[in-house]
Amino acid sequence: MSDKPITPVPSCPGLSRASTADGLPDKAVDGRDKPGHDPRGRRWWTIAALSVAVLVVALIGGFAAWVASLGPLPLAEARQVSTTVVDRNGKLLRAYAMTDGRWRLPVDSKTDVDPGYLKLLLVYEDKRFRAHHGVDPLAIGRAALQLVTQGHIVSGGSTITMQLARLLEPRRERSVAAKLRQMVRAIELERQLSKDEILDLYLALAPFGGNLEGVRAASIAYFGKEPKRLSLAEAALLVALPQSPETRRLDRHPEAAAAARDRVLDRMVQDGQVSAEDATQARAAPVVGQRKPMPILAPHSSDQAIATVKDSAVIRLTLDAGIQRALEALARDRAAALGPDISVAVIAVDNASGEVLAHVGSPNYFDDRRAGQVDMTRAIRSPGSTLKPFIYGLAFEDGFVHPESLIEDRPIRFGTYAPENFDMTFQGTVSIRRALQLSLNVPAIELLDRVGASRLASRLKQAGADPVLPKQEAPGLAMGLGGVGIRLTDLVQLYTAMARLGTAVPIREIASENNAKRESLRLMDQVAAWQVGNVLIGTPPPENAAHNRIAFKTGTSYGYRDAWSVGFDGRMTIGVWVGRPDGAPVPGLVGRTAAAPILFDAFARTGKLPTALPRAPRGALIASNAKLPLPLRRFRSAGELVRSGGEQALHIQFPPNGARIDATGPAAAGALPVKVAGGVLPLTMLVNGVSVGEIGSRRQRLVEPPGLGFVRLTVMDASGAADTVVVRIQ
Repeated sequence: MSDKPITPVPSCPGLSRASTADGLPDKAVDGRDKPGHDPRGRRWWTIAALSVAVLVVALIGGFAAWVASLGPLPLAEARQVSTTVVDRNGKLLRAYAMTDGRWRLPVDSKTDVDPGYLKLLLVYEDKRFRAHHGVDPLAIGRAALQLVTQGHIVSGGSTITMQLARLLEPRRERSVAAKLRQMVRAIELERQLSKDEILDLYLALAPFGGNLEGVRAASIAYFGKEPKRLSLAEAALLVALPQSPETRRLDRHPEAAAAARDRVLDRMVQDGQVSAEDATQARAAPVVGQRKPMPILAPHSSDQAIATVKDSAVIRLTLDAGIQRALEALARDRAAALGPDISVAVIAVDNASGEVLAHVGSPNYFDDRRAGQVDMTRAIRSPGSTLKPFIYGLAFEDGFVHPESLIEDRPIRFGTYAPENFDMTFQGTVSIRRALQLSLNVPAIELLDRVGASRLASRLKQAGADPVLPKQEAPGLAMGLGGVGIRLTDLVQLYTAMARLGTAVPIREIASENNAKRESLRLMDQVAAWQVGNVLIGTPPPENAAHNRIAFKTGTSYGYRDAWSVGFDGRMTIGVWVGRPDGAPVPGLVGRTAAAPILFDAFARTGKLPTALPRAPRGALIASNAKLPLPLRRFRSAGELVRSGGEQALHIQFPPNGARIDATGPAAAGALPVKVAGGVLPLTMLVNGVSVGEIGSRRQRLVEPPGLGFVRLTVMDASGAADTVVVRIQ
C-alpha cells in the first residue's frame, strides 16, 4: 500500500462520481456534454415537436367542434314529400303540392325509375357510387388536374352523396369550406343510410326547374308519364337538367335543355355506354317547351281520402285507374251532350269485395256551372223507382207471390193516395215479372202495402243504406215511388247485395282503411235475391244494347229532377245518376233515356264482357204460372182478403213467431209440428219460401226443418191469404 497521499478531486456539478483510471468522468448523465452534441439544437427540435403536436391537437379539436356544430342531418325534412293518391295497382291518381307549392313525389329507385336512366345518371355523375364511402378521391383528383391543366372547372368531383348533402343544406356560396362541409355530410350520410336510400333521396330532391323536385315530378310534368319507361332522349334530358335546372327549364329554355341533353349523349358515346346510332336518333327527338298538368284522376275520392287518412305520404285506393279514366271520359261526353247545366255521376263496385273500382262525382271537377267539385254520388236525392226491386224481393221472401204470379194493374186507392203509372195508363192483368220489368207503379204499391213500408225501410238500413225521410215523417207507401232520399253510393251497395244473393258488404274506397274481413249485411234471402236478378236481367235494354246481359233498373224522380239507372252482372255493379246539382227540374229527363244508355256504355268501357249472374240457389221454384201452387197463381191485395160469413183470418198458432226451439226436442226427430187456425182450404205450407205440400183439414202437420238456424214458416190459403213466422232452431 503506497504512502503517497491521495489528492481529492474537486466536485463538479453534472458529473457522476465514478471516474476512469485517468481521473476523468466516463460520461454525463444526460449526455449533453457528449462530444459532438449541440444542446441548443436538441432543445429547438423538442420545442418544435411539441408545437406541432399542440397544433395538430388544436386542429383536430377545432375540426371536431366544427363537425359537432353542424348538428344532425336534416333527414326528416328531406323525407317530406307531396301526398300522392294511387289506385289499387299503385298507379298515380292525383298528387297534392307541398305547402310551399313544390312538387316532390316519393321515388323508389328499384320500382319507379327506368334502369336505363339510372345507368346514364351514375355513369355521368358518379361512376364509383357503389364503391366509395361518400367522397371519391379519384374524382376529386381528376377535377383538380383538369382545373390545373385546362385553366377552368371541367368537372366538380362531387359524388351523388355529396350532391345530396348540398340538396339537404343548400348554400349559394362556392368555397373550400362549403365543399369540405359537403364531404363531411356525405360521409355522415353513408354511415346512416344505405346506397339505395341515398339514391332514392337524391332522385326525390334533385331540382328540375321551377317548383319541380325529383325525377318523378319532372317526368310527369315534362313528358306526361311516370319515369318507369323512358326513351334514351328523355333519360339523357333528365340527367342533364339538375346541373343547371333554371337555365335549362323545358318550359322556358328548350334550346339550352336540348344542348345539355346532347352533351350527355356525346359523353355516353365516348364512354361506350351508348352507340353512335342510338345517340343520333336521340338527338333528333324534339324538346317540347311546355309543362303538362299533374294528373287529376278521381278528384272527389282523392279529396275524401286525404281528409280521412292523416299523415300518410301515399294513400292507396281500391279504384282501377283504367276504369276510372274511361268512366270519367264517358261522364264528360254524355254531360256535354245533355246540356251545360246537367251533371253526371257514376260509381262502379266489385260485387265480391265491395271495393269501389271507379268513382265519378261530376263530369268536370273544375266546371263551376255544373258545381263540379260537389260529389253527386254522395248527394241525397229522390231515387224514383229504383227501390221497387227490394219491394218485390221482400214479397218473394214472404212467399205470397212468385215471379210468374199474376197481379192486377188497375186504378186503386189507398185512403187518399191513388198511385198512377208513369204513362198514365194501366196494363190490366200482368205477371209479377212483367210488372217489375215495366216498372208499373200500382203493382209495386200493392206489394209494398202487404210487405210494409216500415219493414222495407228497416231492411234497407240493415243492409247498410241510409234512406232519409222528410222530417218527422214515418215510412209510407210513397217510398216505393221515390218518396225518400238516398245516396247513389247507398243505392249501389243495395244492388250489390242482390248480385251477392241477398248479402251486402259495406263498399269502400280506401284500401288501407280496413283490410280485415268485413261482416256481411243481410238484405233478403238467397232465393228472393236470385228471383229479383232473374227478373231484372230480362228488362228491355236501351236502343242498340244487348239483351239479357245486365240486370238493371231505372228510375225518374218527381218533377224530372233525377234520372237513375243501376245494374249488375256477376262481376260488378254500376250506378248512374243524371240531373242538375241544384235540384232544378229538367223537362224530359227520364231514367230510361238519359241514364240507362250511360249504364250500358259504362259496362262496355270497363273492357270486360258481362259475367253471368249466379245460378239459382237450392230451393228456388222455377215453374210457369199454371204449375204454381194455387195460392201463388194470383196475388190478392189485402182488401180482397177480408172475410165474409164470420171466417177466421189465417193464423199460425204454433210455433209462435220468434220462438227458439231446442234441436234435441221434436226437431231432432225431423218433425217440427205446425198448427194453423182459420183460412180457406186448401192450405199450402212453405219452408223458407219453398212449398213442402198441403195442410189437411185438421190444420196441422209435421215439417222437416232444414237444419240449425233461422227458419221461415209460411202458410197460404186458397184465397191468397198468408201468415209467416220465423223461428230459430238451436
